Amino acid sequence: MTAAVGATRRGPRRRSYALSVVSILLSVVVFIVPFAFIVLTAVKNQQQASLLDFSWPTEFRVVDNFAEVVRARDYMLVIAFINSTILTVCSVAGMVVLSAMAAFVLQRRASRWTGPINFLVLSGLIIPPAVVPTIWVLEGLGLFKTMPGLILVEIAFGLSFSVLLFRAFISTIPRELDEAATIDGAGPVRLFFRVVFPLLRSVAITVIVVQSVAVFNDFTYPLYFLPGDQNATVQLTLYNFQSQYTTQYNLLFMNILLITVPPLVMFLFFNRRIVAGMTSGAVKG
Repeated sequence: MTAAVGATRRGPRRRSYALSVVSILLSVVVFIVPFAFIVLTAVKNQQQASLLDFSWPTEFRVVDNFAEVVRARDYMLVIAFINSTILTVCSVAGMVVLSAMAAFVLQRRASRWTGPINFLVLSGLIIPPAVVPTIWVLEGLGLFKTMPGLILVEIAFGLSFSVLLFRAFISTIPRELDEAATIDGAGPVRLFFRVVFPLLRSVAITVIVVQSVAVFNDFTYPLYFLPGDQNATVQLTLYNFQSQYTTQYNLLFMNILLITVPPLVMFLFFNRRIVAGMTSGAVKG
């Protein structure tokens, strides 16, 4: 009897172990192998890099390639990092505050407008953004080809996802906290910023990390709404080493490596907090 029970328990364990091994192998193939290819190509010379093969470099040109990428087009990469940092910080800060406030109102102040507003929030996730009407609106506001205009675009297009995350978490916060704060004389603004917003720390970190990576890696919106070399973001610098007839693959991949490292480090550092924030609103307390 005992042997049968032990065999029954070992079966699920073996399946779980096999699934873990398969998951690790898939992760290596999907993530590690492409990243290793980028690193190897980034440190090769131009002739060997043009082969685009997975081989060990015959000559390591780490410092030379790095310096050439940074100096390209009058230090355009440095300017792009500054622009991307400003864009990311301002956009994500606006997303966190506005989406948290909107989620709090939608969750706590239900009215006849709640249904249509929820429909608009979900539409923001489903309907793709229209470039030409957005440019027309920005031109009407005098914000086209400006950093504030692009920041507003990033906030608008990232608001739906953030609102859904915040609303799921706010639904787990007891309403008694709101009532107690109201009895103590707190108004709506003070109630939100002093009582509710501090409790949203875990999901706020999730929104900050996910949206920071999305905005920092965004290619389409800066290309359409903020053209110009002085306004370039990091993703647009990939054009520096490509032309109609030739491509400097060693410099291109070095550029890719440089603009990939910051989001990668942020994701690895906050990985557990991202998972906690994603699942924090799944079960009501």
